[in-house]
Amino acid sequence: MHTIWLSGAEWLAVLRIGLGLWWLESWRHKDKKDWFAGGGIAWAAGVAAKHRWPVVRKGFDRMVKPRPRLMAYLVAYAELALGLGLIVGFLTPIALGCGLALNLIYLVLMIHDWGEQGQNLMMALISAVGLFGMCWQVWSLDAGVGLFL
Repeated sequence: MHTIWLSGAEWLAVLRIGLGLWWLESWRHKDKKDWFAGGGIAWAAGVAAKHRWPVVRKGFDRMVKPRPRLMAYLVAYAELALGLGLIVGFLTPIALGCGLALNLIYLVLMIHDWGEQGQNLMMALISAVGLFGMCWQVWSLDAGVGLFL
């Protein structure tokens, strides 16, 4: 494969790092005080309550609604961990798989609001390309210690 300036593996690393920065921004821009006080989960509960797919409502009611504080922390710190993990390239395939799953959850929850879906679709696409392109081969802690080669 011929590329300009960087190798194919290096371009994939650029995508990985950019995706990590995107996840880090998702964490950074949250109003943590409101989020951890239940604001984020209350908003999601309102979305889930009106969801067109009963399975989403039931799943939210069973998994998230009974534990709003735990879920608020889980979502926020998952975004932070994904961002940091992808930027430094640590446990990268796991981070990409988890990030892809989180984006798909966001996509399904917000299926009626296509204005929000561009971000989730792009992040999911980058995750898939990074995963199948093995974007941890260069510029990563994984490559440095010989993980996932």
